[in-house]
Amino acid sequence: MALTLYGGARTRASMPRWYLEEKGIAYGWRQLDMEAGEHREPAFTAINPFAKLPALEDDRFVDPAGGPLRLFESGAILLHLAEHDGGEFSGPPEQAAVRRAKVAQWLLFANATLAVALFVPSNREREFPRLMGVLDGLLAGGRPLVGDQWGAADCAVQAYLAYLPIFFPQIDLEPWPGVRAAIASAQASPAYQRAMGGR
Repeated sequence: MALTLYGGARTRASMPRWYLEEKGIAYGWRQLDMEAGEHREPAFTAINPFAKLPALEDDRFVDPAGGPLRLFESGAILLHLAEHDGGEFSGPPEQAAVRRAKVAQWLLFANATLAVALFVPSNREREFPRLMGVLDGLLAGGRPLVGDQWGAADCAVQAYLAYLPIFFPQIDLEPWPGVRAAIASAQASPAYQRAMGGR
């Protein structure tokens, strides 16, 4: 199997898994038993020395340390998949470079800015409403964040937004119809449901 994705319960592995499922990309799935400490075993810390999930092995590429390419961090994994499997950066080099930069921007936003606004209580009070207001406008009409097809940027942002009803059901999303529609669209996707079932 060229691609092997490692995940565990309540990890961000659902993001790249959703992307793989949505794009119909063949991959192997390895769910580690976090309670048993499987992610801290040498077999896995050879893939991610920080013992965190998700991680990806891609045997189409050689890692500088030898063996298959090993990646950790959901954003890095999504960017790699978008480039080599999702066809997001095809076309003339200048246009591909712009799309790649824009996708990287949204992946960093999702994992650094949006995640912090959601999961750090002081930031949730201060930053969350402002971010939701901006995102609501950008998501209105269901347009992809980059290009003309759903991709890695949408996957990362929508995955975090879809955490809202799960982890913060008390938050009233009524003021943000674009955000609500993005969440509903994610939740309705069979690929998303398969990915979340493996969390």
